[in-house]
Amino acid sequence: MVKLCIFIGTTVGSCAFGYAGDALGLSFLWSFMLSGVGGAFGVYAGWKVGHYYQ
Repeated sequence: MVKLCIFIGTTVGSCAFGYAGDALGLSFLWSFMLSGVGGAFGVYAGWKVGHYYQ
């Protein structure tokens, strides 16, 4: 369950932050780096949610 939540959190966080950077008019490099930050937040959020429901 934890691994699934981490996977979903990483995917959603990465896409959301990447699209947010694109919507703000950032270049591809900055959007890509922001997507990595969103992925890291998604890992943490997925880990917390997974442990809560375990």
